[in-house]
Amino acid sequence: MANVVVVGAQWGDEGKGKVVDWLSIEADVVVRFQGGHNAGHTLVIDGKVYKLSLLPSGIVREGKISVIGNGVVVDPHHLVKEIGQLRSQGVDVGPQNLKLAENAPLILSIHRELDAHREQASTSGTKIGTTMRGIGPAYEDKVGRRSIRVMDLAEPDTLNDKIGRLLAHHNPLRRGLGLPEIQAEALREELLAVAPQVLPYMAATWELLDGMRRQGKRILFEGAQGALLDVDHGTYPFVTSSNTTAANAATGSGVGPRAIGYVLGIAKGLHHPRRRRSVPDRAERRDRPPHRRARS
Repeated sequence: MANVVVVGAQWGDEGKGKVVDWLSIEADVVVRFQGGHNAGHTLVIDGKVYKLSLLPSGIVREGKISVIGNGVVVDPHHLVKEIGQLRSQGVDVGPQNLKLAENAPLILSIHRELDAHREQASTSGTKIGTTMRGIGPAYEDKVGRRSIRVMDLAEPDTLNDKIGRLLAHHNPLRRGLGLPEIQAEALREELLAVAPQVLPYMAATWELLDGMRRQGKRILFEGAQGALLDVDHGTYPFVTSSNTTAANAATGSGVGPRAIGYVLGIAKGLHHPRRRRSVPDRAERRDRPPHRRARS
C-alpha cells in the first residue's frame, strides 16, 4: 500500500471513518492533518462501537502509531477526555502509540466562549453553523501568530508573555462584544493544570513521519469534513476554518508532497425514498446536493 490520503469529496459525513479503518489494517501510521474535535468518526470493530472526534481512526488498531499533526487545532481537555473514554473501552492509548505535534495550536476556553457568542448572536441568515467548540477562533489566532501551542506547555516560564500577547487581542474584542475580560492568571492556571496530561504525547511529528517514510513505512493520512467545506475552495462562507483538500495532508503533517502516493476521495450517494421509479424520467433535472452548514 502506498502512502494514501483519504478525504471527503462532499460536505463531510461520507463514511471516511470506515474506509480509514479498513485501510489502517495495512498501514503503519495513521495521521490526522487538519480540523479539530468538530468532526466525528464512529467505528464498529468486533461488535464494539468507538466514537472518535480528535484521535485518528487507527488508534483502535493494535500495533499502529497514530499522529495528530500540526494542522490540527487541539482542545487539550477534550484530548484527555477522549483518551480516557477509549481506555475505559479497553483500548491501549499511550505515548508509545499516540503522538501529538509539538507545534499544534491549542483550543482554549477563550476560543470556545467566543465561538459560541458569535454564533448565538448571529441572525438566522448569517449563522455559519459552527459546532461552537472554538475551532474557528483557534485557527484565527494561529494565523494571527498569537497561538499558544503544545510546546509552550513545556516552558511555563515563557507563558506569561505569550498569554499577554493573546489577551492583547482578545480582551479588546471581548469588551466590544460586551463580554468580561479574561484574567491572565486564570488562563495560565488553565494551561498548567492540563499540561502534565498532554505533554507525554508531544513529539516532533514531522521528524518522526519523515523517518518512517524513509524506512518504507506505510502512512495513511486522514482528513476531516469534506472538500466542499474547504476554507478556500468550498461553499464560502459556509465552510470550516481549515483546508480540507488532499494538498493539506503535507502541510498539516510536515511531510513533503512527494510522500503522498495516492488520494482517495469518498462520496456518499443521494437517495430519495419517496421517489421509487424503475426508469428515471429523462426530462427530469438532476437534483442538486442539499446545502450543508459548515462544521467549524
